[in-house]
Amino acid sequence: MLHSEVKGKLLAIVGAENVEDNNASLLAYSYDSTARFQALPDAMVAPRNTEEVAGVVKVCNEHKIPIVPRGSGTNLCAGTTPTKGGIVLIFKHMNHILEIDQENLTMTVEPGVYTKDILNAAIDVGLFYPPDPGSMHISQIGGNISENSGGLRGLKYGVTRDYVLGLEIVLPNGEVIQTGGKLAKDVAGYDLTRLYIGAEGTLGVITKAILKLIPQPETKKTMLALYEDLEAAAETVSAIIANRIIPATLEFLDQATVQVVEDFAEIGLPVEAKAVLLIEQDGPPEVVDRDMDKIEELCKDNRAFDVQVAKTVEEAEQLTAARRSALSALSRLKPTTILEDATVPRSEIAKMVKAIGEIAEKYQLNICTFGHAGDGNLHPTCLTDARDEAEIELVEKAFEEIFQQAVALGGTITGEHGVGMMKLPYLHLKAGEHGIEAMRSIKQAIDPNGIMNPGKMIEPKGRQRMVVEHQ
Repeated sequence: MLHSEVKGKLLAIVGAENVEDNNASLLAYSYDSTARFQALPDAMVAPRNTEEVAGVVKVCNEHKIPIVPRGSGTNLCAGTTPTKGGIVLIFKHMNHILEIDQENLTMTVEPGVYTKDILNAAIDVGLFYPPDPGSMHISQIGGNISENSGGLRGLKYGVTRDYVLGLEIVLPNGEVIQTGGKLAKDVAGYDLTRLYIGAEGTLGVITKAILKLIPQPETKKTMLALYEDLEAAAETVSAIIANRIIPATLEFLDQATVQVVEDFAEIGLPVEAKAVLLIEQDGPPEVVDRDMDKIEELCKDNRAFDVQVAKTVEEAEQLTAARRSALSALSRLKPTTILEDATVPRSEIAKMVKAIGEIAEKYQLNICTFGHAGDGNLHPTCLTDARDEAEIELVEKAFEEIFQQAVALGGTITGEHGVGMMKLPYLHLKAGEHGIEAMRSIKQAIDPNGIMNPGKMIEPKGRQRMVVEHQ
């Protein structure tokens, strides 16, 4: 519970209507989309502008009160769970597109703007914002930046960090800085913009972002390739990239995922296939036609038993929407859904898919696998029940082996979900102890009182995990 003096200061900054500490509000902001993690904050605060954010941060820094910046709570690493209590900072008022600069191909936004609205606003003026996390209809750009979100188009277009040119940031002491700008080149000092992308709210609060836009692709085509075994599909991914074709989307779904998505979406997905590749290419018509013809040939050369090209825009959009619904569809099957994002070099996809299957069989777990195969980012998803402690222990062992295998293949423990609390026990596998210490030094220098999203990213192992059941 907040001290009355602190609460009075917050009320004076943002107004009574923007501070909530009733039980219903505290419960609503006690967890995010990550299974098995929950902790109550002391209050929710909704600032209306940068000045109010700075005021709130100064109060919290003075009284050493934790701050957890939160978007829509769609993250999958427990990154917005207020494990130390304190303030959950939300941006329902700071949700405006401030400018679209067509001369410089930029858009300036506040952190509470939904990702889909950014894409639509760009399309309305003939431009394109490529990053497309699976939750883009409800995720907010501040959260995307804090997690460096990826998406289906990551293979060809990159991830969020590739489209952030500048930021406005409130530091942990309440001071405001500007980084980057509408520039193609800028090497004036350290690249603070990149430092804050993917920092998971541990170094400050993002209050504005300048995003890069690109011209809209002229056209696109979408294809499904069907396989009788997983490894043939994975080998196709390597073959496509080896032929120097970079599709806009190259997604992988195993049979279990296809079956569940079809039950959910009912659009006629081929449930008889052991694996499916969803492939999309965009660009000039002649390039798209050439690439898709070659991709179809490569799919068949690598034992696809059927290749289907969407005949209409509506059919193509249905296929992509079905892929985006994979997590929602899977989450209906068991009380607890644990989705991870082990990532390997594209050339190692086949080995990683095989390893996940073997690990699932070893521990007798139901693990469905889908993901962004084109950039090596797989999503092994375990359907379980957090109330079954014996099975959860097996789940943790299985994922530890999956992460170890990913790193052994030259990969990483997380490609887009972030570290948060979920990956803390495994960060040393990728970063090493000296790497973690370097990160800890940066955190200490910028946030000496440790108020910004404590317990995330670089804290020691062994933090308490609070279990909650999500239906």
